[in-house]
Amino acid sequence: MGADKALLPLSGKPLIAHALGILQQAGLPASIAGARSPLSAFAPVIEEAEPDQGPLGGICAALASTTARWAVFLPVDLPLLPAALVTYLLLHARTTGQAVTLASVGGFAQTFPVVLARAVLPLLQAELGAGRRGCFSAFQAAASSLAHPLSVLDVELLVQSGQLVHPHRLTPALWFLNVNSPADLRRAHAHHPTPIA
Repeated sequence: MGADKALLPLSGKPLIAHALGILQQAGLPASIAGARSPLSAFAPVIEEAEPDQGPLGGICAALASTTARWAVFLPVDLPLLPAALVTYLLLHARTTGQAVTLASVGGFAQTFPVVLARAVLPLLQAELGAGRRGCFSAFQAAASSLAHPLSVLDVELLVQSGQLVHPHRLTPALWFLNVNSPADLRRAHAHHPTPIA
């Protein structure tokens, strides 16, 4: 992207502000895990014990810093996600007690957003220690070690049944528009509501 993705503007706000806003709309306290740039002006930053371990390192640092039973993780590059999805995933995790709760769209499980039980921390740390940094495979390994299947909720079914609604009526596939290129950012601009002046 040629710049820190977290600070790229979308509808007048950087992507980091959109991600934090989604968590806040879901009624959750928000922090920034594994940040590589000075983002403390937006929210408290949780630094990794060992830098440069990728998103999984940030997840481990965040889980180690909390006493909450569950934590929600959301990347900065999914600005079209509705807060209602985060709320639903967290409620499902609390109700079922599952260690890892994800969403799927188009028949494919998405790595984020994810709700993780704090109990997975040593298992994720073991994955990092073994040099395996992939988040999705680490989530699978952690769930398997705890004899819990991954809990994957089908977003299209939740929308069809009226349990989830996007505030701007975007289709579920657009909720997971991942901003990884200038073209993706232009697509996000086309679908993101313009703020009222």
